[in-house]
Amino acid sequence: MSESNAVLIGNKPVMNYVLACITLFHGGAKEVSVKARGRSISRAVDIVEVVRRRFLPDVKIKRISIGTQQMAPREEGGSPSNVSTIEISLER
Repeated sequence: MSESNAVLIGNKPVMNYVLACITLFHGGAKEVSVKARGRSISRAVDIVEVVRRRFLPDVKIKRISIGTQQMAPREEGGSPSNVSTIEISLER
């Protein structure tokens, strides 16, 4: 799967990301990856469920990967922080 089939989740409304996933699938992608970090993880789960249940019922969850990234300190002398990550791969 190429990185162009990845949807990176941020602060935009849920339907913007749902539309991005649907557009990738209609463009011929067999697999789409939804990636999120930190507080966006719950939004990523919501997006995947909306895509699967309301728009493309033939889409299945292929793989869910969770992990942690260590982020650089925000200020000098501070300690690094850990941020949770999730990657949900959908396939048609």
